[in-house]
Amino acid sequence: MNSSCCTPPGSGSATIVRPVPTVGGNFRLIDDSGTEVTEQSYFGKYLLVFFGFTRCQTVCPPALARIDRVLDKLGELGNRVQALYVTVDPERDTPDVLHAFLAARHPRITGLTGSAEEIESMKKAYHVHARRVDDPDGYRMPHSAFTFLMGPQGEYLTHFADTVDSKDIAAAAERFLAVR
Repeated sequence: MNSSCCTPPGSGSATIVRPVPTVGGNFRLIDDSGTEVTEQSYFGKYLLVFFGFTRCQTVCPPALARIDRVLDKLGELGNRVQALYVTVDPERDTPDVLHAFLAARHPRITGLTGSAEEIESMKKAYHVHARRVDDPDGYRMPHSAFTFLMGPQGEYLTHFADTVDSKDIAAAAERFLAVR
């Protein structure tokens, strides 16, 4: 094998090129009003997708507050954005539980749930890690804390760690919204 294909001229070291994993894809879940939805339900909308659960006390409250602020900062452009809060705890997070939990949030945040298999498939599609950990009070669900920005045809655009400020997320979203 010719190693020069991976070595910039004169560098003397190999450059490793890793393929970018596919993020997102098809899904069939139930929203917080009890309606079955698929990726096609949101076709034409930009999506902010976050995975969490209603009993989360550390990661989810600030993440949802950040998404609230992003949607507010986007103003009129925000009408083209739908936020999806996908539970990682479908055993406890029914549509009614999600609806009550999100009632005080921005109206463009929709909760999604489904069977354990459907949620597992969605987690895999977004490379999200969450697992049940039993404890004396029942169980916890440690999980990834990324917000994904998806384009209007369901294409992955970018993602944000939970340390990224809402103004920076809104600015990035505005750049994508402005060119399309």
